[in-house]
Amino acid sequence: MAGNSRDPGRSVTARALSVLTAFDADHPRLTLTAIATRADIPLATAHRLVRELELWGALQRDSDGRYVIGLRLWEIGLLAPVNGRLREAALPYMQELCETTHDNVHLAVRDELDAVYVEKLTTPRAVPIISRTGGRLPLHATGVGKVLLAHAPATALHTCCERGLTRHTAYTITEPGRLGRELQGVRTRGYASANEEMTLGNCSVAVPVHDASGTVVAALGVVAHSVRADVARLVRALLPAADGIRQRLADGERVNLDVLQR
Repeated sequence: MAGNSRDPGRSVTARALSVLTAFDADHPRLTLTAIATRADIPLATAHRLVRELELWGALQRDSDGRYVIGLRLWEIGLLAPVNGRLREAALPYMQELCETTHDNVHLAVRDELDAVYVEKLTTPRAVPIISRTGGRLPLHATGVGKVLLAHAPATALHTCCERGLTRHTAYTITEPGRLGRELQGVRTRGYASANEEMTLGNCSVAVPVHDASGTVVAALGVVAHSVRADVARLVRALLPAADGIRQRLADGERVNLDVLQR
């Protein structure tokens, strides 16, 4: 279930949020009954909340009576800093990487134990992948995820291992000790790679993106076919791109500071 909203102690806000989180990548269009079931709220409550959310613009009803996320909610989501400043700073470098490598290019940030994909660029020649903009994948099995986990507080790795390291392919690292050594190598090398650990046939390579203070705020990665992936070549392309993003983020901070001081 998307929420436990039958609990009488839950607030109206919590119930409304459970309606919104009933939608996900596998369930982008839902009937009213499906919303009530996935949000775990009575049908009458779902009807009232859905109506209010529809009037506000968070939901809209399509031609066959199913509900989808509304345009107004999408507009508000675009105001999130990760979608604005970070994505804006990264896009020119991601486009250049996509043109030079002809592979998939990712920008991701960490949210708890997931890598959230802020942006994804691809070309007709790129290998098919399961990631999508706004989607989530596990930290331990992806290139960008390993970078983010390697630079996260130690408690993140501990929690990740406690939850269990899901084996997505025969090559996924699922032993906590081995993952810890892998992440130490990521910090030492300055990049991460995941060869067929999330999807067979794919190799991902990623580097950290720092802000002006030196904090790792994102990971920039390329996913290529494992047979033709040249890790060293991809790292050589990724590192200056990540540094360019860092510089643009720093320039943006200086502009904002200048405005505040006027």
